[in-house]
Amino acid sequence: MASEEPKAKKQKLSKEEKKESPTKKTPAELSPNSLFGMGNPLLDISAVVDKDFLDKYTLKPNDQILAEDKHKALFEEIVKKFKVEYHAGGATQNSIKLAQWMIQEPHNVGTFFGCIGKDKFGEILKQKAEDAHIDAHYYEQDEEPTGTCAACITGDNRSLVANLAAANCYKKDKHLDLEENWKLVEKAKVYYIAGFFLTVSLESILKVAKHASENNKLFCLNLSAPFICQFFKDNLMQVMPYVDVLFGNETEAAAFAKEQDFDTTDIKEIAKKAQALPKVNTKRPRIVVLTQGKDETTMALHDKVQTFPVLKIDPKDIVDTNGAGDAFVGGFLSGLVQEKPLNQCVKAAHYAANVIIRRAGCTFPEKPDFK
Repeated sequence: MASEEPKAKKQKLSKEEKKESPTKKTPAELSPNSLFGMGNPLLDISAVVDKDFLDKYTLKPNDQILAEDKHKALFEEIVKKFKVEYHAGGATQNSIKLAQWMIQEPHNVGTFFGCIGKDKFGEILKQKAEDAHIDAHYYEQDEEPTGTCAACITGDNRSLVANLAAANCYKKDKHLDLEENWKLVEKAKVYYIAGFFLTVSLESILKVAKHASENNKLFCLNLSAPFICQFFKDNLMQVMPYVDVLFGNETEAAAFAKEQDFDTTDIKEIAKKAQALPKVNTKRPRIVVLTQGKDETTMALHDKVQTFPVLKIDPKDIVDTNGAGDAFVGGFLSGLVQEKPLNQCVKAAHYAANVIIRRAGCTFPEKPDFK
């Protein structure tokens, strides 16, 4: 019987998928658009800055914030004063690209939705998405320019200031609800949205989250930043019952625990309590994955908590930690969408983050060296 199974699977593959991989055997489950992401597409403007610059704009060395009026001049000053690099960014888009890079073939396993402007930066984002072999479908509008994110680097810290602009204009009825776009959502089996998008379109997130829950697919969310846990707590907790995999780092976890009155600062306890929060789809127990920079990663599933050491790296090899968290998630998602065991997902996540921090921006070499 076993020998006949591959034949049956082969017959089910569409012509398109056969065309994708004439020589390399692709698992049937890895068809294009298996992984769906929706978020804020931003062009990252990265520069190594000094402490005076951070102080001038009252920035913490390691933080993520939304730009306010007082930060408007920052975007011009960083370009004039420091040597900047431009990279396609936005947390969710980074993670989808990273997952696609880890997978390699077929192309377009990752789908991405978000809003950009009809401008030069928008064209750059479209080109970069194509180069990364992800299937990006942007809602394009001309009221706001494409969003940017200033990555202010000091040592191995990065302070991110996001000017969402166009990214903030994503509209469910103008994009997600369109039949051809919703078909792409339905094709996916793993969904990922960074918490940052909670500030933009809660109704879009809920529509995708409910679809995943009702169809027993995997919906993943990232806490993304302390301010999301604090100031967008209501939105976050509306989505939480649909979350199958919750990601976060130690500072986000601490902010989340405080806001939820968990009454603990212990990362393992926080993971356990977040894991036990109410959940709609009881067929899938929630998984909580919390990173701590160079310290071990914590994962809670059922009432069990496991820890995984990260890959060692010489501090002098660290070029830029911006994108490390996005890369971690991308690696993890590449394992999830291939239905690999969770410890393998963590291994892939640690590998991807280790690659990214050796480079400027969320960029990667041509091919991964991961077994």
